[in-house]
Amino acid sequence: MDCDPSSMTSPTPPFAPVQTSTDAFPAHRRLAMWREIYGRNIANVDIETLDDTPFHASVTFQGLPGVGVVTGSRSPAHYHVTRQHLASARDGFGLSVLMSGAATTKQLGREIICRPGSASIISGTDPSVNTMHSFGSFITIVLPRPEVSALVRDLDSTFASQLPSENPALRLLVRYVQTLHENGPLEAALAKAAASHIVDLAALAIGANADAAHEARQRGMAAARLQSIKAEIRQRLGVGDLSAATIALRHGVTPRYVHKLFERDGTTFSEYLLARRVERASQMLRDPAFAAHTISAIAFECGFSDISYFNRTFRRAYGATPSDIRAAAFRIR
Repeated sequence: MDCDPSSMTSPTPPFAPVQTSTDAFPAHRRLAMWREIYGRNIANVDIETLDDTPFHASVTFQGLPGVGVVTGSRSPAHYHVTRQHLASARDGFGLSVLMSGAATTKQLGREIICRPGSASIISGTDPSVNTMHSFGSFITIVLPRPEVSALVRDLDSTFASQLPSENPALRLLVRYVQTLHENGPLEAALAKAAASHIVDLAALAIGANADAAHEARQRGMAAARLQSIKAEIRQRLGVGDLSAATIALRHGVTPRYVHKLFERDGTTFSEYLLARRVERASQMLRDPAFAAHTISAIAFECGFSDISYFNRTFRRAYGATPSDIRAAAFRIR
């Protein structure tokens, strides 16, 4: 982790991801401006490059109630968090996941050799040095220490240690925060729920005590699993025989569990799949990039094998035929 936890937990609704990059700066001033804007005003760190190669960094922030998420990429550099930086630090800590590249983290007299997919648990009240030795990408999750301490016995003893990439809860957590960024702004109630799920998954990954682990699995893991399944459905809408059974197999759960997740969400697997397919078809019908596609071709690309069924379903959802929607969209243009 290369940021002060206190700098990432005071969002302004609607809790939207915010992106900043050195690409927006003049080439000859990128390092100086990144040190000023990111190092001093956002992350509260000192930045020291490793060599003379052109400097690059890009990060996306998303503040949630009590939790902060940072994803990004950067060129080789040391990111120093000193005692001076920590003078006004809040009671938080970080879970920093290396997604690609080579990196090390030094804290509490230990050095962690970070491996892609693994996560370093970093104290938010002790100095640290995070070094990216090659160009790479990362996810850092800033967490509230009191809330996680209530779930993980002796949390402080885990600081400056590493969680392996094979950790199932960690893998779910990574997919969950990636999906959050993809979904864009969140309303207050959803942001609060997402923050709670992140805390639960982090506690499970680190090692929640037995009672807390049971509760966290019920809340955090189920929510993250559902988000992951929904994301895969959206990616595979064109697979005509997509089913709960095929999704369950890919996620290592039973079809019944998949159905239960959707039932708890107030819908069914089939209803969600059908709604997303019709929604995708509607987007394609309005998009000039698909103007040369026939309606039947669009229906097929969205997973419909029966054009009559597609037309009926579409009209029920939008109160108009696919032809009407397409004609209206192009008249506006």
